[in-house]
Amino acid sequence: MLLQLKMLSEAMYRGYRVLDTSRYRTLQDSAGFDEVSIKDSSSSSTYLAIPLKRSLTTTEKDDKAMCLESLGALESLEVAIANMAEFVLLLGGCERMSRRPYDIYLYTDNFMFGRHAEKQKLLSFLLQHRPAGEAPAILPIIGGAKVGKKTLVAHVCGDERVHSCFSSVLHLSVIEFASDVSDDEWKNFHSFLLTMGRGSHIIIISRIQRLARFGSVKPIFLSVLSYDEWRYLFKTLAFGSVDPAEHPRLLKIADEVARQLHTQGSLVATNAYADLLRRNLNAQFWHCLLDKGIRMIKRNITMYSVHPSMLIEQGHPVDIMDFAKHPLSMIPYTTNDSIKKESPSVTFGELLADPSVRPKEDFILISWESRIPPHNLFSNFVISRA
Repeated sequence: MLLQLKMLSEAMYRGYRVLDTSRYRTLQDSAGFDEVSIKDSSSSSTYLAIPLKRSLTTTEKDDKAMCLESLGALESLEVAIANMAEFVLLLGGCERMSRRPYDIYLYTDNFMFGRHAEKQKLLSFLLQHRPAGEAPAILPIIGGAKVGKKTLVAHVCGDERVHSCFSSVLHLSVIEFASDVSDDEWKNFHSFLLTMGRGSHIIIISRIQRLARFGSVKPIFLSVLSYDEWRYLFKTLAFGSVDPAEHPRLLKIADEVARQLHTQGSLVATNAYADLLRRNLNAQFWHCLLDKGIRMIKRNITMYSVHPSMLIEQGHPVDIMDFAKHPLSMIPYTTNDSIKKESPSVTFGELLADPSVRPKEDFILISWESRIPPHNLFSNFVISRA
């Protein structure tokens, strides 16, 4: 049932993308314009809608591609709902996963998006009864940087059924698997786990796949969301309560922003950008931010031959001159340095909206603060290279 639900979700998100693209193409054809980016001498971009004649050959190719994409999306939906009658029948015999519909359906900024199958697997693991005397059950959750491992655990541990099943939930944040550990080291740690209360369940969170061997059950692997799902999430966050159909040009820019963010695989960056764009529904503003992001990526790849998201993950500095209009280098923030704690702070949105807010000295750049548990604050330390 979880696999079928996943197939249905993927088909739905793909359908949304094709539908939005089709609507935008219809607007283009009726208005007779194409969007172009005009580069000026300062390398900044201006977003303009200029009437351009498209060749008949180009139009026919685009129409054919759009038709094939629509047929593909329709076929995916047909496959997904082929056995939906049986799915609904089985679903009727299942307990509801959420008893707080207002949190899920109305306040979209305050719930964990997607991961339905993973949430159910983790919940089933935690609610599984362990006979007295048995060793604690161990579930590894393996995934890349900032894909939502801690958020997934916090979300499920906040479920009332988990709270009623366990007397306490202990987060050992001091134990971080930054590298692989030997079997002997694990045995020493496991001996400590055996002293914990009966019925205990252990969750390992790590980026290292080899640590999955320490689990007593099949691990959960968290991967980056598919592009269609990512695009749907970003569009929902960027437009908020506004109907995207009322802003078709913004919808076109949102597609490209989502594509750039998807290559980074960072939900933190996605939320940070969406929060800023939602405050100013202006096509030129959106296109300007997109242009800055693309230039920043190209600059770092030229300088370091590595995507900036990888540089951050590995703890290396990232050049953010395109955002701040000043030579600045950004590194991951750690609370170990007392000097950093006393540094002034600026949010990512404030810096993008007005680069002049940058403090003259080194400062902390707050990328985004999560709205849902565990309410993580994602920060970087910015060093002036002037």
